[in-house]
Amino acid sequence: MAKNINVGGQAVIEGVMMRGSAGIATAVRTEQGEIVVEKKGYTAYTKKNKNLGLPIIRGFVSLIESLVIGVKTLNYSASFFEEEEEPSKLDKWIKKVFKEKSNDVIVGISLVISLIISIGLFFILPTLVASFFSKVGASTVGMNIVEGIIRVLIFLIYVYLIGKMEDIKRVYQYHGAEHKTIFCYENNVELTPENAAKFGRLHPRCGTNFLFLVMIVSIIMFSLTGWNSIWERIMYRIVLLPLISGGSYEIIKWMGKSTGTLAKILSYPGLKLQNLTTREPDLSQIEVAIKALKVAEGIECV
Repeated sequence: MAKNINVGGQAVIEGVMMRGSAGIATAVRTEQGEIVVEKKGYTAYTKKNKNLGLPIIRGFVSLIESLVIGVKTLNYSASFFEEEEEPSKLDKWIKKVFKEKSNDVIVGISLVISLIISIGLFFILPTLVASFFSKVGASTVGMNIVEGIIRVLIFLIYVYLIGKMEDIKRVYQYHGAEHKTIFCYENNVELTPENAAKFGRLHPRCGTNFLFLVMIVSIIMFSLTGWNSIWERIMYRIVLLPLISGGSYEIIKWMGKSTGTLAKILSYPGLKLQNLTTREPDLSQIEVAIKALKVAEGIECV
C-alpha cells in the first residue's frame, strides 16, 4: 500500500533535486561520472508564517518559492559544466556592487525575467491574438474561450519544441527518473535503480499537471471578466494570476491524495502531457534521483 509522503522534486542539468523532510538535496552526476550531492536545510514559507499557509494564498506563495529554489538549483547544476571563460561586464559589476550577495541578485534577476517572459507568452500574447476575433462579432464568453485555447496551444507547442533540444531531452530523462524514484518510495519498495525502473514515469503531483491546471482554471476565471480595452484585459490577467495559481495548487493537492474517479478524470490530461515532459531514464539516472531522495529524507547522509 502506498504511503502518504510529501516529497517533491525537479530535474536539473544531469541531476535531480528533491525536497523532503530533512531538507533540499541536489544530486548531480559530473563529467567524471561521480555523483555530487548538496544538501540544504529547508523550511517552507508557509510553515514560517501562518497567514501564508492559508488556502489559496499558500498556493501562490509555494509557486514563487518553487521558482526561486528551481532557479538556484539549476544554476548549481550548471556550474559543474560551465567552461572557463572571462566574466561579462555585467557579472563583474554585480559582484563588485553586491559582493557576497551577488549570486542572490543574479537569481532574482533571472526569476524576474522568467516571470515576465512567462506572463507575456502564456497570458498577454493569447489575449492580444484573441482580440482579433472581436472584429467578427464573437461574444465575450466566446473570445475568452478562444483565448484559453490559444494559451493551451502555445503551451503545448512550447513544451514540444524545447523537448527536441538534446540537452532538454536529458533533463526530461532525469524528470522521469525523479517520478519513478518517488513512486518507488511511496510504495514502500526498496530504493534501488532496478526496482524504481519498474514504476511509471507519470506522476499526479507533477509540476506539469499544475501548469496545465493553471491553463484550464484561467479559462474559467477569465471568462468571468469583461472584454473591454486591451489594457484592462491585460491588467485582469496579471491581477488574477495569484488567485488562479492558488486555486490550481489546492486542486492538485487534493488530486495527489484522492483515489476517486473525479480526481482521476482531472489528472488525466496532465498525466498525458507528461509524455512530452518526461522520457524513460536509464539506471544511472535513476541512481542519481535515488541519491537525492535518500539525502532529502534523511535516509542517507552526505
